[in-house]
Amino acid sequence: MAKKKELTPEELEQQADALLAAADAAKEDFAEEEVGKPAVRSSKKSSAKQQEAEPPHMMTDEEAKKAGIVRLDDKQVSALPAAAWLISNEKLRELLAKGKKKGKLESAELMDAVDDLNLEGEQMDQLYDSLEALNIDISADEILLSDLPDDEPAAEEIADVEEEELVDPNSLVGNFSIDDPVRMYLKEIGKVPLLSPDEEINLAQDMAAGNRASEALEDLKRARAAGEECAITPEEEAALKSDYNRGETAKQKLAEANLRLVVSIAKRYVGRGMLFLDLIQEGNLGLIKAVEKFDYTKGYKFSTYATWWIRQAITRAIADQTRTIRIPVHMVETINKVIRVSRQLLQELGHDPSPNEIAAEMNMPVEKVREILKIAQEPVSLETPIGEEEDSHLGDFIPDEGASEPSEAASFTLLKEQLMDVLSTLTPREEKVLKLRFGIEDGRTRTLEEVGKEFNVTRERIRQIEAKALRKLRHPSRSKKLKDFLN
Repeated sequence: MAKKKELTPEELEQQADALLAAADAAKEDFAEEEVGKPAVRSSKKSSAKQQEAEPPHMMTDEEAKKAGIVRLDDKQVSALPAAAWLISNEKLRELLAKGKKKGKLESAELMDAVDDLNLEGEQMDQLYDSLEALNIDISADEILLSDLPDDEPAAEEIADVEEEELVDPNSLVGNFSIDDPVRMYLKEIGKVPLLSPDEEINLAQDMAAGNRASEALEDLKRARAAGEECAITPEEEAALKSDYNRGETAKQKLAEANLRLVVSIAKRYVGRGMLFLDLIQEGNLGLIKAVEKFDYTKGYKFSTYATWWIRQAITRAIADQTRTIRIPVHMVETINKVIRVSRQLLQELGHDPSPNEIAAEMNMPVEKVREILKIAQEPVSLETPIGEEEDSHLGDFIPDEGASEPSEAASFTLLKEQLMDVLSTLTPREEKVLKLRFGIEDGRTRTLEEVGKEFNVTRERIRQIEAKALRKLRHPSRSKKLKDFLN
């Protein structure tokens, strides 16, 4: 039996440091779990930060090595398809390193890691390509329809539809109210059986063959339109059309079999300004896009891949459609982060946090926080009822800055009446000249030349008519009617 090697003091010290670092990490994990429980809440500010924000201190490579954490170096990351944005994300780099060490990652673990990143479709594809480049498998957990609201069918009612119910669709109408479209929709999608991994691969292969056939048929159509000779037999063309039709059917089957996945994701976003059916519809659009871009050769389950497209479609729809004034998606994420920090500070401090306190917590300028809070304000209708009896509206309490005083309005009306009465004592030509020159009728004054064109006379003649009319108005018999309105 080989003699056991004795450790040097330096090696013993290194092992002790690694054990202490691992113990501290486990202690932090346990503290995070305790903070997340509803019945027990830590009052320490540092514990709450671990839930909402990234830790202020990141481990150095030496500390990570002592703690047993494997990291990818910059050279390894730069060779990945997602290197442009992945190299700056320490959290994802550690996750990829963990997956490379284990050879696989849990689907839920990957979702939690990128939940707040709001990746675009291209970035999701790059992330999957990076996982493939590192030979990391994803063990996809089944996403179940758990915790459905009470007014919706249970998970078993959707997933395990009895065979006799599938045979007689009329029985489904009797079980559910015609006035409840959500329940009817859930019952309908429950009639479609789930796919096994082999069935998923077969459908994906048919889809790939259909895409190739579609491209070949398009090339054939363009060649015939250009008058080129096509070396293809009718049998080969019929085979291409058959492959195309089979591919379209496969896409439809794959989408229909995953409609309940859309429901399970959409129900998490209820209460954010969109109806449940609208959320499902937007998620279905994301599902269709996932079907179009799915690549089975990478070895991932379709549900794992489609989840990202569904979530992106729903979150984008919420950002675009729920507000009267649209706010960009990146600003919506910032607003949500500020709201989370505000709620956290409200629980810790016991009062509504000020912009200065929010800015200090988020390490952000105070002016930026004030701007975000101003943008986050929701528009309010002026017709909003006010009071217990709702007999008045919000618009009734908002002053009109452009409105004049009642006394001034009455005085102006009387002045206008007296002025028209005085002008009527002049000749029709003199009256019209003064009205045009001073804009009495429409508020727009005219020049001598403009009035001259109106009467087909010279400017000098108009000036003479105006001067004569003004001399008449200065006569006491006319001017005394207007003196009372002068200040």
